[in-house]
Formats: sequence, C-alpha cells, structure tokens
Amino acid sequence: TFTGKNVVHQLSVSLEDMYNGAMRKLALQKNVICDKCEGRGGKKGAVECCPNCRGTGMQIRIHQIGPGMVQQIQSVCMECQGHGERISPKDRCKSCNGRKIVREKKILEVHIDKGMKDGQKITFHGEGDQEPGLEPGDIIIVLDQKDHSVFTRRDEDLLLSMDIQLVEALCGFQKPITTLDNRTIIITSHPGQVVEHGAIKCVLNEGMPIYRRPYEKGRLIIEFRVIFPESGFLSSEKLSLLEKLLPTRQEIEETEEMEQVELVDFD
Repeated sequence: TFTGKNVVHQLSVSLEDMYNGAMRKLALQKNVICDKCEGRGGKKGAVECCPNCRGTGMQIRIHQIGPGMVQQIQSVCMECQGHGERISPKDRCKSCNGRKIVREKKILEVHIDKGMKDGQKITFHGEGDQEPGLEPGDIIIVLDQKDHSVFTRRDEDLLLSMDIQLVEALCGFQKPITTLDNRTIIITSHPGQVVEHGAIKCVLNEGMPIYRRPYEKGRLIIEFRVIFPESGFLSSEKLSLLEKLLPTRQEIEETEEMEQVELVDFD
C-alpha cells in the first residue's frame, strides 16, 4: 500500500513550556474521505473510465515540427483532471462534489515533555491527509522555541548574564533569580571572594531538565559583568583612603627618554 504525504506544522513554544512540560492544542484543516459516498465521488456504478484518456489521466498530442519530424507532448487530461475517471454532474456526491474527499477541522493535543529541544519533532502517525487507495501520511509537529528575556539555552544548560556593582565584586553579594518554574534561588558570593569582570560560574542542577530523565538537570551558567562607577565619584581624600585599602599599584621610574601621552575616550 502506498502512503500519502506527511504534513509538517511548526509550533511556537516558550522556554517555560520546555522546562515544565505542557499540553498545547493545535487546530488544523485536513482532507478526509467523504462519508456520504464512502470515497467513491458519486453513486455506486456512477464512476466510469474517462473515454478521453482511457483511464490513464494523461493525453498525448502529436505535434509536427518539420517535414517528417513530429513531437509527442504529454499533458494532464482536461476531461478528468488527471484522475482517469469521470462522474456525470447529476450523479456526483453533493457533499464532496465528486472529489471523494472533504476538508475537516482537526484538533491535535500536542504534549511537550520536559527537556524537549528547539526543532524537535512530535509525530502523529496516520493523522495526515486521507486519499482513496492510499494510507494516510503522518502529521509532524516541529517545535520552535521562542527567545527568552532572561535565559539562553545551550543543550541542557541555561545561560544568564548578571550585572554586579564594583562593591559587590569586591565585598560579596546576594542576588535573587526567578527560575523557569517560578522558584526564587539566591546566588551568593561571600565577602573576600572577588568576582572578576567576565568571570563565569555555574550552579549545578539548575539548568534544563534532561529529556526523558526529568529529575536530572543541566547547569545554570552565569557570566558576571562588573559595573564600574563613573569618573569623579570619590573626592581626592576618599580616593587616597581607598588606595590604602586596595593592593598597591606598580610604580614606574620615569626617565628623560620617556614621553608623556594623553589617554582619551575611544569612539
């Protein structure tokens, strides 16, 4: 038995759906075999072989292109539209108008499992368009993950950029993060732990659930961006005090061969 074409639909889903799992209803139109005529297209015995193409669905025309030279041109039979059979208008099924199939609305329940990925396919076997003499094909749903405002996904890991002030980078901080299942976790850096600009740290088991192993999760990977204060934020007295608290800077011995240059902002 031959199988009909598969039908592919894209379904837009959020990162939350892929984290928590979800069920989405998808309404679509599909061809089904007409109930009224049971896919015959008309009354019993009303379907006859097309006399124009003798049931082949194709017409062959001979075209003379020169003395003693002919060309065969094959085209779809206009009498039966390539079906190889015809039904007189009076005998045609009123429901499908002789087409043997009708359009029908179908609601599919699409179950998105925890940990499914962007581009993953969910197949509904035998739910494709119906056609007389053919096994129905499949409906294939392709998941299209929408961008998230906070997290970026990389396989089983979640990535996040976090801004911290200079005082937090040097003296420690506590930062709340709302997870994709609406919990609040606290990210802590203890006093004395210095977090550099661009430092990457991770929290184990706070990434995406692993598909078909939903109790296991990837990592939450955090890249830190240290926000420095603007120029002139401290008076010269306080600046001297700050300098005494920080590690000493490297002093250079200036000689006459050296040349002073000005540092300006780069556009």
